[in-house]
Amino acid sequence: MAGSSPGRATQDVRYEPDERPPLPIAAGLGVQYALICLASIVLTPTVMITVAGGSDAYLSWAVSAALVISGVTTAIQARSVGRIGAGYILVMGSTSAFLAVSVSALEQGGPGMLALLIIASSLIQFVLASRMALLRRIFTPTVAGVVLMLIPVTLAPLILRKLAEVPAGASPAAAPVVAGVTLAVLVLVPLRFSGALRLWAPALGIAAGSLVAGLGFGIYDLSPVAEARWIGLPDLAYPGLDLSFRPEFWALLPSFVMVTLVGAMDTLGDAIAIQRVSWRRPRAIDFRSIQGAISADGVGNLLSGLAGTVPNTTYGMSIAVAELTGVASRAIGMCVGVVFVAFAFLPKFLALIIAIPGPVVAAYFVIIVALIFVFGIKILLQEGLDYRNGIVVGVAFWLGIAFQLDWIYPESFQGAWGELLGNGMTVGGLTVILLTVFGMGGRRARLKTRLSHDTWPEVDAFLVKFAARNGWDEDMETRLRAVGEETLHILTREKAPEAGDAPDPPDPPEAQRNLLVVARGDGPSADLEFIATTDEKNLEDQLAMLSEAAAGVPVEAETPLRLLRHYASSIRHQQYHDIDILTVRVESARQIARDF
Repeated sequence: MAGSSPGRATQDVRYEPDERPPLPIAAGLGVQYALICLASIVLTPTVMITVAGGSDAYLSWAVSAALVISGVTTAIQARSVGRIGAGYILVMGSTSAFLAVSVSALEQGGPGMLALLIIASSLIQFVLASRMALLRRIFTPTVAGVVLMLIPVTLAPLILRKLAEVPAGASPAAAPVVAGVTLAVLVLVPLRFSGALRLWAPALGIAAGSLVAGLGFGIYDLSPVAEARWIGLPDLAYPGLDLSFRPEFWALLPSFVMVTLVGAMDTLGDAIAIQRVSWRRPRAIDFRSIQGAISADGVGNLLSGLAGTVPNTTYGMSIAVAELTGVASRAIGMCVGVVFVAFAFLPKFLALIIAIPGPVVAAYFVIIVALIFVFGIKILLQEGLDYRNGIVVGVAFWLGIAFQLDWIYPESFQGAWGELLGNGMTVGGLTVILLTVFGMGGRRARLKTRLSHDTWPEVDAFLVKFAARNGWDEDMETRLRAVGEETLHILTREKAPEAGDAPDPPDPPEAQRNLLVVARGDGPSADLEFIATTDEKNLEDQLAMLSEAAAGVPVEAETPLRLLRHYASSIRHQQYHDIDILTVRVESARQIARDF
């Protein structure tokens, strides 16, 4: 039965999230994670502030603040604080997705306005995390995919400026040669090698480009490194908050919201991936962990805004390291957080990274934006590019490019409207959302009722009426009714009392749970959604365990699961905080025969 359960083959995981490795392994891997991600964390605020013409004091403050916040949020992701945090190794760090809009904010309103924009947009992540189940049809992977594909378009001018950033009097060949060497190493190492060496490709590329820049052309200025202290606090250059709420703020806010949404989608993907590689026996995806990861992402962005530095997000490299080493213990995430915070108070080491020449940084970000673009395409392909999605993606992407490059009536969009529509990510993201909402008008049947055994006749009558409206035969009607009955039985199943204990009294009316059933026809098939609150274990895991049970007559508790697996074509159980969504696809016998 496709889609009903995860594969049950065991994985080579040495330490699961709940297990604690020896301290030398935890500390060693913590340092390795940190060193792999360090360049991105430091270079992102460096590019933002140098391109926007910020002061050295503000640069020192922003870099140190980014490291401290990355360390704190990485630890939160690993350990979880209430409903905040994934409970897995998810390394947090500065995100390049915000570079273009952050530079615009700095140039138009200064660090104070940038800080306020980051704080305001971070609230979106808390809303999305708490209402993920309700907003899942609007903030879709299609939105994230289109915006991700448009990020390289908005970053291109910044990369070109850094590419030509060499000292006066430098050789004309300095910039192209240094950038070319850096790019060659960044591309050829991962293409030629695999495993640990592939993970170190970014560091190797930056090191090679910096050596050529310093030894070959003398454009790597190490004087700030020599002057920096080995240990110390950063310059106190806190920018504060600009609460004037000027027109520029409102014009840039939609762009920040769009990029924040993309960051949340990126975190969602990383939170799913880290769950896949962290357990010996694969489990169904826990969407409560994803909600926690997005909430921790929001905490990171909120702290970044309060500190006046660039926002952060999860780094996919941490997933690759966990898969490569087989170590997914939460203790590793705590160690990474400690290492990041420690680096924030090593000025000489940070000065060495900040001084990296512009062409090296530009080549590094060429690879970053290329991977962002490809990641956007992957998301769209995984979501499925049917005729409708193809139209939405194509129109949104090209409108985003057209407005970003001022191809569409630039003289008609001036002032605040020019700022709003001059960002391709904003235009593309809004276009996808509007077209998606417009395309959601398909006929859906809905039933709201209480979640109890007594409501089965009401649900049954609803499914019979739905089958008749779609003109399905008796066999399909029977399948729908069987799926509805067994699903309702599972959702309302109560724990059996211990021997000698009296059964629990019924819940009072105010404590009874509600059920929403949404039915949609798809040709000869039907998609049913049962939305309720339940404390049951994940249904996909329960179904998978049936395959491992010994042969024989099933116990009474397993009967509904086996019947549901028999009648349904696919089953997906998404568990969120306070709400569960059980999606069941039912196909007619004729459709099943045709598939085989």
